[in-house]
Amino acid sequence: MRTIDWISGHIRLIDQTALPATVTVLDIHAVEELVDAIKRLAVRGAPALGVAGAMGVALAVRNLPAERARETIATLRAARPTAVNLALGVDVALAAFERGGADAALDAALRVRDDDIAACRAMARRGTDLLDRLLPGRSRLRVLTICNTGALASVEHGTALGVIEKLHSDDRLDRAVVCETRPLLQGARLTAWELRQMGAPYDLIVDSAAPITIIRGGIDAVLVGADRIAANGDTANKIGTLGLALAAARASVPFLVVAPETTVDLRTPSGEAIEIEDRGGAEVCTFHGVQTAPDGTTARNPAFDVTPADLITAIVTDQRTIDLSDNETPAHRPLPAQHAG
Repeated sequence: MRTIDWISGHIRLIDQTALPATVTVLDIHAVEELVDAIKRLAVRGAPALGVAGAMGVALAVRNLPAERARETIATLRAARPTAVNLALGVDVALAAFERGGADAALDAALRVRDDDIAACRAMARRGTDLLDRLLPGRSRLRVLTICNTGALASVEHGTALGVIEKLHSDDRLDRAVVCETRPLLQGARLTAWELRQMGAPYDLIVDSAAPITIIRGGIDAVLVGADRIAANGDTANKIGTLGLALAAARASVPFLVVAPETTVDLRTPSGEAIEIEDRGGAEVCTFHGVQTAPDGTTARNPAFDVTPADLITAIVTDQRTIDLSDNETPAHRPLPAQHAG
């Protein structure tokens, strides 16, 4: 089933907090329920958040008086500040509502969903083609990834994990190496689950084992997603991504960011302008509800870090490949003519 969809007048999504133990489906009938699902990461991943934002607007304007709808939409838009897709999805559906009413908002939300499905397929093709060019003559690849960038982070297929899925379906994946991704284990719980569902070979490693694994030659390429890509190519992604990029640069291993064009935010000039969400100390000081740190321990819990553009080999979107190693940037590598504007 799709990670998130519109079913009979409401939103239906997979509760990612229940995985891998059970596949639990949530039926969302109110925006407040959707905001709660987003904040506790029942739905997460930049593309899926974009769809959630658009569908949340459709839900609000269909079920609430205008003033109350606008209040709840504003709360929805601010639920995850680092990921640009959530705000973009909200803005697209809200603009459609302003032009044509509630039906137009729903139509826009469904287009966001369908566009994401098409974008993921395009990124998978573009990403594997780029790996062919960067790693000529290697028929089977060992790739490393962090967090979850698969179907659970989108609607179907995914971004970076979508590339890995295509490598596997083409019988070109030697092995995927998955960082467990502390503190909430999206790699161990979600990415490993998705790889097992597709029958792909994989190994799980603790986050701190990733640099030595890369530097000692165990990896051919690093593939990650993105929550926001600045105009200069700096990229915000799950905390721990920066360390992978540093190790990949040291080992001269290609480091690819795979994300839809909607994640590129030309209004953000560089990574310095990206707000980094801190999720609070409870996720660090406890594990599965059990306290693991002494009473009174304070913790820092940034959910994301920013990888500078000069550590990224290329950015792969559904519409273009931006070669940062050749000094291209999202702002100065134009879209193909058919996509411009």
